[in-house]
Amino acid sequence: MRTVVLFALFSLVALSSIAQKKLTISGTLKDEATGEQLIGATVKIKEIPQSGTITNSYGFYSISAPAGDYTLLYTYVGYQTVTRQVSLHQNQSINIALPVKSSLKEVVINVNRPNNDNIASPQMGVEKLNMAQINNVPVLMGEKDILKTISLLPGVKAASEGNTGFYIRGGSSNQNLILLDEATVYNASHLFGFFSTFNSDAIKDVSLYKGGMPAEYGGRLSSVLDIKMNEGNNQKFTVQGGLGLISSRLKIEGPLVKDKGSFMVSARRTYIDLFLGASSDTTIKGSTLYFYDLNAKANYHFNDKNAIYLSGYFGKDILGLKNTFGTEWGNATGTVRFNHIFSNKLFSNTSLIFSNYSYTIQSFSNTNDFKATSQITDVNFKEDLQYSISDSHSLKFGVNVLHHTIAPGEISSSQSSSINTRSIEDRYGYEIAAYISDEWKATDKLTLLYGLRLSDMFLQGPGTFKTYDAAGNTATSNTYNSGAVVQSYVNLEPRLSAGYAFNDENSVKLSYNRNTQNVHLISNSTSSTPTDLYVMSSNNIKPEIADQVATGFFKNFKDNTYEFSAEVYYKWMQNQIDYKDGAQLIANQDVESQLTYGSGRAYGIELFLKKKYGRFNGWIGYTLSRTELQFAAINKGNYYPARQDRTHDLSVVGIFELNKRWTFSGTFIYGTGNAVTYPTGKYNIGGLTTFSFSERNGYRQPATNRLDIGATLEGKEHKKYHSSWTFGIYNVYGYKNPYVITFRDSKTTPNTTEAVQTSIFGSAIPSVTWNFKF
Repeated sequence: MRTVVLFALFSLVALSSIAQKKLTISGTLKDEATGEQLIGATVKIKEIPQSGTITNSYGFYSISAPAGDYTLLYTYVGYQTVTRQVSLHQNQSINIALPVKSSLKEVVINVNRPNNDNIASPQMGVEKLNMAQINNVPVLMGEKDILKTISLLPGVKAASEGNTGFYIRGGSSNQNLILLDEATVYNASHLFGFFSTFNSDAIKDVSLYKGGMPAEYGGRLSSVLDIKMNEGNNQKFTVQGGLGLISSRLKIEGPLVKDKGSFMVSARRTYIDLFLGASSDTTIKGSTLYFYDLNAKANYHFNDKNAIYLSGYFGKDILGLKNTFGTEWGNATGTVRFNHIFSNKLFSNTSLIFSNYSYTIQSFSNTNDFKATSQITDVNFKEDLQYSISDSHSLKFGVNVLHHTIAPGEISSSQSSSINTRSIEDRYGYEIAAYISDEWKATDKLTLLYGLRLSDMFLQGPGTFKTYDAAGNTATSNTYNSGAVVQSYVNLEPRLSAGYAFNDENSVKLSYNRNTQNVHLISNSTSSTPTDLYVMSSNNIKPEIADQVATGFFKNFKDNTYEFSAEVYYKWMQNQIDYKDGAQLIANQDVESQLTYGSGRAYGIELFLKKKYGRFNGWIGYTLSRTELQFAAINKGNYYPARQDRTHDLSVVGIFELNKRWTFSGTFIYGTGNAVTYPTGKYNIGGLTTFSFSERNGYRQPATNRLDIGATLEGKEHKKYHSSWTFGIYNVYGYKNPYVITFRDSKTTPNTTEAVQTSIFGSAIPSVTWNFKF
């Protein structure tokens, strides 16, 4: 870490000398109507075509030029362009409020890349989504969903039918880092994955990095999904929400002090349990089945250089069958951030972050009652700095210290229960990281984004720590006191992206990045479940490592109305983790003895064609890929398809504005079936059939396909309020996509076996939601 800090200081001194002859304009960009800071807005100097910068996550920008008279252009998707004439003879601060365009329809599919920034930027494998785009995509039960929308992008694959879990470029679902206002969200699903934890009303900005990951991010192998919440309207109070068939939502926002501070509170709850309570079936009457979530945020700007932000998320699922069992799980996050502008070139963001994920399972059986609990808790301190050295160099550097506490599991029961009370020791550890990166405009055509991340993970006592041999037997056992270092891993993670723009419409890019992961999910399910087990790197488990190279061609045409990209990637993965055949994972004190370790590879091509403007817009995304794993203890040491391996994945999205009131949309998906393990034989013991299995993931479920449609009817204009209706049909032609396929003895033909397919949705599912704002 000391080396990285010294390197950063050296770079500041050396590169500052380059910029001494130039002057700087800095400031913030905000929404004129609400005061919301605009992320990713573009600032350019008209007289210097190669100039340009974008605002950071807090709307701050800094741009440099020699002394002279210039025209500044401020642009952002869905907003009117603002120009400012500047006589630059000394450093200046200019804050801009952009007015919203009268109609957002024509830019509803644009992904925050105005003009041709997708050509000029060296960053590849990144998608930025605005909420107008997400709100127009038809989804299950009419619940607008960030995670289901990103699964329609190339390189992103939904975990299963109706599920919010997703796979990125061959990585498993736990290899995605999901951040909500910088706090890690470990389980981003409600109702076992049918809904995500993110209420779209509370979200301002969504960025997905699937390749060429910037150095400020770390801790996961495959991707980063960075979500920012709304800050609140600092001009006036507003109330908005919606009433749907199974859930309702409400958001309230307004100024704490006009122009200086604001707040936002958004809540959502399902009410499926109300229908259960009204049921005449005594077996389910009185059962529980619902989730709720609450987003809250507040900010206060002391002056132009200092601001504080507080945000939090609280959500929980509660499911239970009357007098039989109950389960609940949920996330809680909290973030305190302080922004300080040291100068017109140096911006600082200091964060203190809390994250907790926990679950509880209860059985109320008289003879087998028990209660099982588990949780993971993080406390994270971050310091991020951005230094705009010149119009050619923009430097980012920082540190973060993250403390993990993992309570793997505890089972408690009554004296009359046949279930024994037991617990697994808590585990403690730190992840410490430092990073530095620079975006360098080497020439008018060539831009480089390069950096280095240094991470150090160490596992601490107290506790007893064992090592295991290949058979899973205990080899050594040592006891450590509190604070003692059990195991440490240091890794360097280089990051490099380069873009070469032939002209304003064509460019090629390439990237290389290494990522490491020290928190691992142990699960034998195909989708996220509340009982998934988290473990840290240890004396048995090494950090997972992935190296990815990618290259791509990017083209805009028809005056930037259309965007096309083709990206090819190859990823090598080390220290991958899987469970042994017959593994026992739940409440196992020696769970690490049930694991096996190997390697993996993933490669593919992603094609993306998008129409951004006009009454009809949308995109087509196609991915051709393979993902394979190799473990000495599985499949005789040969490569086999990972669960997330799907050869073909196609998504088509279309949105059509019929007139000012009616907008229609539709999505179609097609994908190769999941790789699964099916029985290859069976034998009979005591009249019971037992199936035997051989090759891991050697078979395929049938291919999946589905058509969804939606429509939005805008209400008539009123001065004091606005309303709209959203209609949708999920799975229009009622196709029965396989969720799981099981095997059993045939009920009609003796001595034969039959496969039984379970489909969650076997018919079309309509939805309707009334939305309001006043």
